[in-house]
Amino acid sequence: MTKQEMGILNTAEWNVKQTAGRLGLTDTQLAWVSEPRERVEITCAHALPDREPTHVKVFVVRHNDTLGPSKGGIRMTPTVTLDEITGLAMEMTWKTALVGVPFGGGKSGICYDPASGTDREKEKVIRSFTRGVARHIGPEIYIPAPDMGTNERDMGHIRDCVSYSSGKSITQGCFVTGKPVILGGIVGRREATGKGVVYSIQEACDKLGMDISKSRVAVQGFGNVGSVAAIEIVKHGAKVIAVADHLGGIEKSDGLDVVALAEYQNNNGSVKGFPGGTPMDKDDIMEVDCDILIPAAVASVLTEDNAHKVKAKLIAEGANAPTTPGADEILFEKKISIIPDILCNAGGVFVSYLEYTQETQREQMTLQQVEGRLDERMRETFDMVFKAMKPGDSMRQVAMNIAVGRVMDGMYARGMLP
Repeated sequence: MTKQEMGILNTAEWNVKQTAGRLGLTDTQLAWVSEPRERVEITCAHALPDREPTHVKVFVVRHNDTLGPSKGGIRMTPTVTLDEITGLAMEMTWKTALVGVPFGGGKSGICYDPASGTDREKEKVIRSFTRGVARHIGPEIYIPAPDMGTNERDMGHIRDCVSYSSGKSITQGCFVTGKPVILGGIVGRREATGKGVVYSIQEACDKLGMDISKSRVAVQGFGNVGSVAAIEIVKHGAKVIAVADHLGGIEKSDGLDVVALAEYQNNNGSVKGFPGGTPMDKDDIMEVDCDILIPAAVASVLTEDNAHKVKAKLIAEGANAPTTPGADEILFEKKISIIPDILCNAGGVFVSYLEYTQETQREQMTLQQVEGRLDERMRETFDMVFKAMKPGDSMRQVAMNIAVGRVMDGMYARGMLP
């Protein structure tokens, strides 16, 4: 299938269907683990300053809550769809099960362009969203977090909106993660996904006989995940030789100054035009001659059209579902190792779990504690998957087998009757 034909929901459904075949699940059992528990579409009306009253579409999907309340971020883009949110929620079910936190999968979307207005206008949209989904979020129902288009400030507004509506200074339990630290957030949450990607890469290099300190790295996407991963991997001696985002790319054979690049991107909204390297076409990033490729932006960027041109030895999926099933088969045949998204980028949800427990217990964790537990959990999970691999297996297949198997175990442990 082409990128246009294979969206994230199709990829997620394909992967779970293949897993069901390997595990010998019946059609009924496949339906249990693949169909979402709840899909909600809401219209939120609000008045922005100096504008006519307007409305936005909002989607909330709780895919599965067998192992705990649904967990997943809020994606805010003008093109977000219910199917996209459903696919992302399904991915979260497998991610939380694999990394071993007591959550299920969820996700929400807001059809709004955050760049189209002011911060104050965005706050009104976020508060309108919070009021609109009040019946669908909560510490034992669904706990949102930041995702594409949203950030910790937005999570602070959600927490305030919930507490204000109940007439209390704080929420009763953790309604949202990824909040500002001063409002009950946890240190290290913003960097957790990117650092988790690098912890996974370290383990993969050790197992595959690669020297991370001599690796040449290409990064597609330089937002929160890609920039943190790039900065972190350079600390281990690697060279980031190419970076691309939605507007352009930059390359330098002897290594980019990724700290300066991150500052430039933060000030200019893109890596395009960075003076410390040579411009490159953003679409060529997948074909860069490198050792490690980190797709860290959006879904379906590795397709049948470009998979045969990939030169990397290792692909670390910092984004959700960046590889289509067709590309997966090509890369497997080329003997290119892939650290699957449900393993590679699980650092964010693991630290969200730490934030959830911290707020529930009125506890405070230090950065050293957070990073120590994140490092340990990511390496343990990677080792578990790698040790379970047999000849002919891919990491994605084994990771999915473990995750879906755990959800099935949870369903039977709970019992099949209400």
